Amino acid sequence: MRKVTVSLIKADVGSVAGHTTVPDELKKAAEENLKNAVDSGLIIDFRVFNAGDDLELLMTHDKGVDSEEIHRLAWETFEKAAGIAKELKLYGAGQDLLKDAFSGNVRGLGPGVAEMEFTERKAEPVIAFMMDKTEPGAFNMPIFRMFADPFNTAGLVIDPTMHQGFVFEIWDIKESKRVFMRTPEEMYDILALIGGKSRFVIKRVYPKEGGKLPADEPVAVISTEKLYEVAGEYVGKDDPVALVRAQSGLPAVGEVLEPFAFPHLVSGWMRGSHNGPIMPVPFKYSKCTRFDGPPRCIAAGFQLANGKIIGPVDMFDDPAFDYTRQKAMEIAEYMRRHGPFEPHRLPSEDMEYTTLPKVLEKLKGRFEEV
Repeated sequence: MRKVTVSLIKADVGSVAGHTTVPDELKKAAEENLKNAVDSGLIIDFRVFNAGDDLELLMTHDKGVDSEEIHRLAWETFEKAAGIAKELKLYGAGQDLLKDAFSGNVRGLGPGVAEMEFTERKAEPVIAFMMDKTEPGAFNMPIFRMFADPFNTAGLVIDPTMHQGFVFEIWDIKESKRVFMRTPEEMYDILALIGGKSRFVIKRVYPKEGGKLPADEPVAVISTEKLYEVAGEYVGKDDPVALVRAQSGLPAVGEVLEPFAFPHLVSGWMRGSHNGPIMPVPFKYSKCTRFDGPPRCIAAGFQLANGKIIGPVDMFDDPAFDYTRQKAMEIAEYMRRHGPFEPHRLPSEDMEYTTLPKVLEKLKGRFEEV
């Protein structure tokens, strides 16, 4: 059976009123480019979203992960949108396009990428999560809870097809290394790593051997690109994206969404330098305003039918998440009252790509031994 690839590629190429939202002109330009790609047979289907000031391209195709053709399409789409952004004098026009030329793959050029190739099941529900004003490690807690926490995912206890657990691919994004770890047997070791979310991030989740699903086909994938590693200084938050498959041997859709009922603290927010709650919001509320935030997450749910996208459903457009949003604002208010003090501001070691090093350099000759 032919495999399908789902690619979710995002970039901040320009926004209206600071870092608030992507204007319709840019989204329409992206849709035109991707429609031409459907007509030419390059991709099967697509949807265009925005999460705050990030333009998000969701594409299905049969070219596999890291396809030069697909990544070139995304890059050229972002370039086209960035060109319009510059004409409109939008804020941060072309901000995430950190290199001048495409070199076969958008990884390392600025855009964030989450892709997975797999064999479509009889029914294939997928949720695309898109965050704004935060970092890749913001997905650590929700992804862990989806696939490893029995208090979140009842299927881990009562569904025989999930009871054996999953395999987590964890990246050390500072050392550019990865490790594969298994739940439930290595759960505590996994938590010891991913609790340090600024360094250790979950990249993919796989089924175990001998289960209902192929062990070499991922069931979740997260973008892990770090903009400051490309630019050498702070140029904006990474604003990660994730793809999660659901049902039939995997967490149910409700179990996939449940971790976001808790607005956990993430790094990012204003100038990428503050901790705040992640707020699950409908598409219409993804624009970030209060202190350029607080950090947001939208969720687009869809079914795949031979690569065609059925949907999407705006998964957080539901009063069931109103309490979470209210709690997030209470947390945001509490954190904001700290002003420039930790723990609202990030610790010094996480500020090394902001203006802090310049402040320390200016004061270098004034420090005395004590």
